[in-house]
Amino acid sequence: MASKVAVRRVRLVLRAGSIVFGMSALALLLAPGVFNEWLGLASNPALDWSMRMIGITLVALAGNMLSVSMHSRRKSVLLSGQVMMVSAFGLGVLTLLLPTQLGWFSIAYSAIGFGFSAAYAWALFAGK
Repeated sequence: MASKVAVRRVRLVLRAGSIVFGMSALALLLAPGVFNEWLGLASNPALDWSMRMIGITLVALAGNMLSVSMHSRRKSVLLSGQVMMVSAFGLGVLTLLLPTQLGWFSIAYSAIGFGFSAAYAWALFAGK
């Protein structure tokens, strides 16, 4: 059984993650071409559209992460932390698998994913 401290830590990581995803969502919605360029991808209307679709999905995710962190019961917070731990790790891996040469932004974005995955792991399992 997870402690109250673990739940509190997961809530904090969820809030921080919602801010980062919210900022990514804004970038993807407002300037998908710049985001693509920083990832080393050649921008085109279809890819820009896809990035905007990801951006609007991240708006929903960021909002749900914030809501769970503020209003959900213990079990929901812990489940969200577990899902986000795996998802953040997956984001890191997928970013490294970009079909282009890795640059500073793709490495940094991947590190953010791995960093959040580690933060969720710490929040969930430290002190057990």
